[in-house]
Amino acid sequence: MTISPALDAPDRDRLLHGTHHAPHSVLGAHLVPGGVAFRVFRPFALGVTVVAGQLKAELHDDGDGFFSGLVPLQGVPEYRLAVAYDGTVQEVEDAYRFLPALGDLDLHLIGEGRHEELWQALGARTMTHQGVTGTRFTVWAPDAQGVRLAGSFNFWDGTGAPLRSLGGTGVWELFMPGVGEGELYKFEITRPDGSKTMRADPMARRTEIPPATSSIVHASHYEWNDEEWLAQRAELPAHEAPLSIYELHLASWRPGLTYRQLAEQLPAYVKDLGFTHVEMMPVAEHPYGGSWGYQVTGFYAPTARLGTPDDFKFLVDALHQAGIGVLMDWVPAHFPRDDWALAEFDGRPLYEHEDPLRAAHPDWGTLEFDFGRREVRNFLVANAVYWCEEFHIDGLRVDAVASMLYLDYSRKPGQWTPNEHGGRENLDAVAFLQEMNATVYRRVPGVVTIAEESTAWDGVTRATHHIGPGGFGGLGFGLKWNMGWMHDSLDYMSHEPVHRKHHHGEMTFSMVYAYSENYVLPISHDEVVHGKRSLVSKMPGDWWQQRAGLRAYLAFMWSHPGKQLLFMGQEFAQGAEWSETNGPDWWLLDPSYGAEADHRGVRDLVRDLNTVYRHTPALWQLDTSPSGFQWITGDASEDNVFAFLRYDTDGSPLLAVSNFSPVVRHDYRLGTPDDIPAWHETLNTDTALYGGSDITNQDPIKPEPQPWHGRPASIRLTLPPLATVWLRPA
Repeated sequence: MTISPALDAPDRDRLLHGTHHAPHSVLGAHLVPGGVAFRVFRPFALGVTVVAGQLKAELHDDGDGFFSGLVPLQGVPEYRLAVAYDGTVQEVEDAYRFLPALGDLDLHLIGEGRHEELWQALGARTMTHQGVTGTRFTVWAPDAQGVRLAGSFNFWDGTGAPLRSLGGTGVWELFMPGVGEGELYKFEITRPDGSKTMRADPMARRTEIPPATSSIVHASHYEWNDEEWLAQRAELPAHEAPLSIYELHLASWRPGLTYRQLAEQLPAYVKDLGFTHVEMMPVAEHPYGGSWGYQVTGFYAPTARLGTPDDFKFLVDALHQAGIGVLMDWVPAHFPRDDWALAEFDGRPLYEHEDPLRAAHPDWGTLEFDFGRREVRNFLVANAVYWCEEFHIDGLRVDAVASMLYLDYSRKPGQWTPNEHGGRENLDAVAFLQEMNATVYRRVPGVVTIAEESTAWDGVTRATHHIGPGGFGGLGFGLKWNMGWMHDSLDYMSHEPVHRKHHHGEMTFSMVYAYSENYVLPISHDEVVHGKRSLVSKMPGDWWQQRAGLRAYLAFMWSHPGKQLLFMGQEFAQGAEWSETNGPDWWLLDPSYGAEADHRGVRDLVRDLNTVYRHTPALWQLDTSPSGFQWITGDASEDNVFAFLRYDTDGSPLLAVSNFSPVVRHDYRLGTPDDIPAWHETLNTDTALYGGSDITNQDPIKPEPQPWHGRPASIRLTLPPLATVWLRPA
């Protein structure tokens, strides 16, 4: 008896409705009694012929786009399909004749949540498979009844392109012969309730330009030229190295520039100012520009607004070749609810927590990741590795860490459930951050991770295997933003000088906890938007006093223990708040503008701060050690004066003195060590070059044997108004 090759009704029905888990088991060519059964599902085709060498066998039209035939062959041959449409015949490969293009090891690691190169296994990957070029499409959708592939290559009709389920991992796979780079695609997912949803690829490495939302098949062809940079970046850990960061929003630094155009301007500008690193606000794809990139839909794709992934690599490479490190804001805390992206991806909560109270972020209208689900944790840990390995990123500044760590973050009583120990800590998020940091540091030498963490969580920058007093291992970050220093110091500076004596402790309190973590001092974008005013506009007084206060504050910041971060536009005393649509007010530096010299003076100071900083190990070598800092006077509140010493590992000091009053203080006596024969002024924010009143100290300044401030010797200085002075041994 000869078996009919036609599909039975249940298989036909599942294929037509997009709910078939194993289309390859019924489509393609299969050895059966009597020969080889060929079954093809080609909606809209008028006819299908199997072509194998000299053999041509026309298949029977079974209706609804199904074609079948039994050919008396001993084995399954290499074959192609000649598919007839209205007015044309296309000879193509049959996608359903191929074995799975994803290996067992990949599936095993995905199932365990330990695939550290997940982007190599999931998403769209061009390849040659069984001797045929095409693209392998894979997606994790464990709750889906079925998954189909729709794209520019099949007129966005996925009916004839169902994926197969690869066992219990929840991964679906289809190798599409002939599909290559640049093709657009989405996954059509049949939800558990039978409804359908079209989704962008969570692992897409390239996307359309928003507001378009399709994923794009991408293969990188970029050849790097930053070997020298990568070889030296691991020589010193970040907390023992000079680190001054220029933070910028790529899309608005020079509005309209692409990644490659930015590469022509940004490295030269940052190098001229002497910053060691740039920090880019989020680069990953996001639908709404007004979120500044902090609501991500394409975690594996640089935003297409500025170019291709290879274009972004070109920019990173250009910065590295200029000797500038690249930090990137990374947002693993949450994601937006767009119905074409991650939210309820396969019809049920998948990337987000299944508990609606745990899933909904109370502040931003977004969804929080389920850090307890191993596949979700893997998605994020691999993403951190991906940016560092594929794009040579030197560090990740992790956004909104506090919102991840606390179950009651921005939640009222009754809106959250304690952890298994009755506490408010999100144990899943703690484990995720520890795994992410440990994995990145193990895999990528020289990379630093930085936490934006606004609470006093114990051990943010402690190693993950060191248990703290609270019973937790450290989170394993390299550095942490010092939000307390930022709030306190800006509050002090915002007061009129006559009132600053009542707020003196706001400038000294940071030293009480300065060595509890490895800190970055952040004057970031968050401080110059939403009515907070620009940095210079926070300063009291007239225009001269505002600029003088800003200069004095910047030099105080650069000499304070911790690394420095300054947001674009503040380096030249922009008076207006930042706007992501306009970017910095570059016209302030136009020589034809009357007050250009005022703004250029502040920028010249920032350049000199960075230059002296880089060449003075006392300002960075012992940032995280109490032996690197000594107060000369921290209690001169009536004078608005702060003076302290910074030391390098050889004991060589720098003396920093800030006078935050608007009066000149003549013969101001400061206690000093008695083993320095003379001091000289190495930087003074009041010099005429920077726009100051040019009150300086003539070299050399020799100590007198008069004890002062508990020290055996002392010097007398002239302190300029609203100024910071740095002195080094002569």
